[in-house]
Amino acid sequence: MMKHVFLTGPPGVGKTTLVQKACEALVSSGVGVEGFYTEEVRERGRRVGFDVVTLTGARGHLSRISAPHGRREYTVGQYVVDLPSFENLALPLFRSIGSVDGSSSGKVFVIDEIGKMELFSQSFIREVRQALDSSSCTVLGTIPIPKGKPLGLVEEVRNRRDVKVFTVSKENRSAILQEILAALQECLKSKA
Repeated sequence: MMKHVFLTGPPGVGKTTLVQKACEALVSSGVGVEGFYTEEVRERGRRVGFDVVTLTGARGHLSRISAPHGRREYTVGQYVVDLPSFENLALPLFRSIGSVDGSSSGKVFVIDEIGKMELFSQSFIREVRQALDSSSCTVLGTIPIPKGKPLGLVEEVRNRRDVKVFTVSKENRSAILQEILAALQECLKSKA
């Protein structure tokens, strides 16, 4: 039985935009939605990093080209991951799973994304696994397309029997939203 929906596709194809549109549609139909997404940060037209943004609008650094206070422990390409900032903003959101009026059978939890930067956090990995194993919410998330060395948790998600994965492309991104929403509604019905 399908319980969760994930989007995959190349960087910049529109996965986060689709997640945001799905959230708007869910909220307008009365479904509770919580979680976070990642957003590019640009200065003078140049990408300088990524922020993590909660669905309530709180924002924190995920990564930047230059390291805060000279730290360089966690890097992905040219980006230095600000693990404390990410964990301080994202991890408390997982605690809200199951806390909406004592029930969250009609709730969607957004995890955008499960990628290299986020996977530096062992606490994040634990929380994602618990959310996926929980019966209290449906997860809407994004994962990168396989490239290079497989990422353990990403492959776990991709291979779960209770996860439906949609591949987003430039050709299908404008038409796929309705399929994603139908899959989410199916997941929510199975938990009701």
